Amino acid sequence: MTIKSRQQAPTQSDVARRAGVSQATVSAVINGRAATHRIPDETVRRVREAVRDLGYMANPAARSLKGKRNRLLGVHTFESVFPISQRDFYHEFLIGIEEQAVADGYDLVLFTSTEESNGQRRIYRDGMNRLNVADGSVLLGFTQDRSGIAKLAAEGYPFVHVGRRDVPGVEFRWVGADYKSTTSQIVEQLNALGHQRIGYVGLAQRMEALIDREEGYRAGCEAVGLPALPLLMAPQHLTVEWFDHALASGMTAFIAEDEGYARRIGEFARERRLTIPDDVSVVVLRGTTDGPSPERPWSSMGIPRNEMGRMAVRMLVEILEHPEASRDDHVLLPCTPPADTTMAAVPGRTA
Repeated sequence: MTIKSRQQAPTQSDVARRAGVSQATVSAVINGRAATHRIPDETVRRVREAVRDLGYMANPAARSLKGKRNRLLGVHTFESVFPISQRDFYHEFLIGIEEQAVADGYDLVLFTSTEESNGQRRIYRDGMNRLNVADGSVLLGFTQDRSGIAKLAAEGYPFVHVGRRDVPGVEFRWVGADYKSTTSQIVEQLNALGHQRIGYVGLAQRMEALIDREEGYRAGCEAVGLPALPLLMAPQHLTVEWFDHALASGMTAFIAEDEGYARRIGEFARERRLTIPDDVSVVVLRGTTDGPSPERPWSSMGIPRNEMGRMAVRMLVEILEHPEASRDDHVLLPCTPPADTTMAAVPGRTA
């Protein structure tokens, strides 16, 4: 595996060479003094095109340090992270990132100017890499448009992605959670409780984290000789008729990618006067906020979000401080198996 190393961020000298002008002219254009210096419009156009082509971004801190690092780490999210609550998906990631940055003596900068009018965030804006102000960045979240990640890697800009990501033909560093192994273990655990038909419900739109979970489910089913029975459909589209059919086919346990599915199954169970887990077992493959009753939380997989944030920063700092050192470019951290709160033996069977 070869991951390109960043040589140096584009400078005003690079822009000047590309545009065929002096560095003083570039400085005047970038700082809004073209009219004062009577720089022709055509020259201004060439300078701005060179800025866009090279991804140059003015960096006052870097200029003052004369080529030294700023000790600034960027945090770029492909989705909005504010407001943050204790239960917010990003909260533990950000806490881990902050704690490790403090431990390593780096400051953090959160990039928000990359958000467009449609709410989507992109690494590049007007052709420029907005992350260049930082020595390197941690990327969070999911985006369908992966061209920014590919371009960032091609430039050699130092970054670590939180969460496994596949971009065809592109190598970059990431830290993820081992969803596959834990989901496979959950299937085996349910089978040990006597469940012979274990359903799987998840989103139709797939991404790496969900693909890993489903692969773990399929691997677990294969390991214990059970049929894989996945259903990919939005939670609101599940119906009580589907639930009735699942039960009639012998399904006694459900593995859900998200808490929304568990809530729907809980509603259907109450409608049919069934209880969880005495009649039906349910496991959720991510953290949850409630359960089928106030005193009973869902059995849920624990995701090491804090440690993933910390590990991303440690990997990024290692890249910055020891660029020639050998390292693991892809890291998977173990998840926590679910408690047995909504998992139980099949009715009539003693675990």
